[in-house]
Amino acid sequence: MALVLWAGTALAAAVALTAAGPVCAQSMAQSGGIIDQVRIEGTQRIEPETVQSYLSVRAGDPFEAEKINASLKSLFATGLFADVTLRREGNTLVVRIVENPIVNRVAFEGNRKIETKNLESEISLRARVVYTRTKVQNDTKRLLDVYRRSGRFAASVEPKIIQLDQNRVDVVYEINEGSVTNVSSIRFIGNKNYNDSKLRSTIQTKESAWYRIFSADDNYDPDRLTFDRELLRRFYLRDGYADFRVVSAVAELTPDRSEFFITFTVDEGERYRYGVVDMTTQFKDLNLDILRPDVLAIEGEWYNADLIEKTITRLTEKLGDLGYAFIDIQPTIDRDRDKRTINVTFDIQEGPRVFVERIDIVGNFRTLDRVVRREFRLVEGDAFSNAKLRRSKQRIQNLGFFKKVDVSNVPGTDPDKTVIQVEVEEQSTGEISVGAGFSSNEGALADFSIRERNLLGRGQDLRTKFRISQKSTEFDVGFTEPYFLDKDLSFGVDLFRISRNNQDESSYDLNAIGAGLRFGFSVTESLRETLRYTIRQDKITNVSANASLVIKDQAGTSINSMIGHSLFFDRLDNKQDPTDGFYLTGSNDLAGFGGDVRFLRTKVGGGRYWPLADKWVVMVSGEAGHMTGLGERIRINDRFFLGGDSFKGFASGGVGPHDLSTRDSLGGRKFYVTTTELSFPLGFPDELGVTGKAFTQIGSVWDTGDSGFSIGDDKTPRASIGVGMAWKSPFGPIRVDVAKAVVKKDYDQTQLFHFSFGTRF
Repeated sequence: MALVLWAGTALAAAVALTAAGPVCAQSMAQSGGIIDQVRIEGTQRIEPETVQSYLSVRAGDPFEAEKINASLKSLFATGLFADVTLRREGNTLVVRIVENPIVNRVAFEGNRKIETKNLESEISLRARVVYTRTKVQNDTKRLLDVYRRSGRFAASVEPKIIQLDQNRVDVVYEINEGSVTNVSSIRFIGNKNYNDSKLRSTIQTKESAWYRIFSADDNYDPDRLTFDRELLRRFYLRDGYADFRVVSAVAELTPDRSEFFITFTVDEGERYRYGVVDMTTQFKDLNLDILRPDVLAIEGEWYNADLIEKTITRLTEKLGDLGYAFIDIQPTIDRDRDKRTINVTFDIQEGPRVFVERIDIVGNFRTLDRVVRREFRLVEGDAFSNAKLRRSKQRIQNLGFFKKVDVSNVPGTDPDKTVIQVEVEEQSTGEISVGAGFSSNEGALADFSIRERNLLGRGQDLRTKFRISQKSTEFDVGFTEPYFLDKDLSFGVDLFRISRNNQDESSYDLNAIGAGLRFGFSVTESLRETLRYTIRQDKITNVSANASLVIKDQAGTSINSMIGHSLFFDRLDNKQDPTDGFYLTGSNDLAGFGGDVRFLRTKVGGGRYWPLADKWVVMVSGEAGHMTGLGERIRINDRFFLGGDSFKGFASGGVGPHDLSTRDSLGGRKFYVTTTELSFPLGFPDELGVTGKAFTQIGSVWDTGDSGFSIGDDKTPRASIGVGMAWKSPFGPIRVDVAKAVVKKDYDQTQLFHFSFGTRF
């Protein structure tokens, strides 16, 4: 029958040390005796010679209590033995051992929230490893730490040791996971200038609430609490409180271990403004005036520690462009407590001359090394630059292939060399998604797509997508090679088929099928150029009997063979959710390389974002376009249309030229639209991702190029104003807008309510 084994190393050690007493006493009583022989007893798996190698005495040595005690401790220190006794028989030293058992298997019972493989990675015991009680105790502690990191402080782990034959054991960890230990309350003491609600929105830990079912931020995590202290410090330093400190952060667990109460004690200190902001340098030929536009700290403004770091980054990049490769910029802070000002001096010195010896990349088990290396702004042999290193890390993160990216540098083989170390953690890059939603323009919609963004670990992008809605059906396949011929040149190919119902706007249906080629390359770090060729066949069919004569005249099939290019200049702080920076874009398309459609189309646009305050952002954007027919009329399906998503307050295609008798939208050859939008918080918790919108749009589309028809065609500006709400929901982005057309023509078609919703699962 299997027995539960509880006697371990600690107990055995105590027994053995007790037994060692007589040995020592006997040895001292018979001092001068010589060990004729050392006999090892009790070995099963371990060779006697191995046991003897751990002893401090050998045959021929005298019986000395000190060396015998040292031998006893040495044997126990190996962790191989459950019990050890040493005794003297005449002139023979007898070493009797009991080997620790071997682990036959390790099992977990009761774990439902954390997978077994994740628990196995945390423990040291494995099958065929020597069992010790110390290892079990340490592993039990590690398992409890795993559950506490996941917010389960009520979890318990009880190890069971089952003895088997041949001195083997099974180790079974019986786990009671318990419930998640939530944060019931977060309080602040000492905050005078900001209320508790504001500070709660600053930290990552949140109070437990019903709507946080998709977040773990309301689970207590001691590491997150440490991060919260840093978030509070950064928040106050950004707003001028240079003396701020977190006195303490205490988490109290209720007796039933179900909830935590967290209390932050803070000392805000005084608020400071920038005093004198200056620069000094040891470079005699450096004109500091050309650097002043890059100094973000302004005298008289509230002190902001982030602007110090941003200024150093911008100055480093600017000096690098000017040819100063080895730069060290040290800010000197002089605090005047009486005037409550902080003087800042940026001291520009020559930094140590350091070159990149090599770049080591680890963790990319699937992604090829060259995919990571080509994103680096540094190569072996280059002068080392922190600014380029940060940019390299950002580019690697932007790939979207890795869950974690750590980039650091360590000393190289020589003082003037450094080694860049890159540690990445792969993440899934394949996507199979099914979508469903509703749009006020498209009606009910659904889509299915398959995409691999890192095909075969080469960084290639392969996608296929099928979408169907009440008004359209679309199918497209695309492939992109981001580094064609191992150069910073992207190559892509697209195949598509579109069927669209335009009956509501223009009384016809459109069927299109085509293919395209794309080439893209970086002109500078912020400017990218894309060249493209597209060939497509368009069919205007199912023209209503009551349609405009303009549309009836264009019914049929056309072939469009077109080349084009586009430029995109990006200086946004975040491509997905920008709050600061700007972008500019421009494109040209020339149709007429074969086919029977000939025109030149030009579009330009841009946008600027300004952060007004925390979560308050103003965006101003604009776009304009112009088309010229090359010897023939421009077909209706190639023209510009405004309305719906592009001009809220108006229906899709509702702005601009219309047939006055049929009300069909005809589009135009010229257009412009400008948007001014304010994003602001609505008072909801930050993790919900709910943002308010207030916007106004001004624009127009005109010039159909058609004559002899009853057409309303006026370039008079139209305008709309509105408010909306955007929600980054767990089910996908949702936006609701209410907009009113305040300036319009009689024939324009308006739309008060605009709603869009999409989800992926």
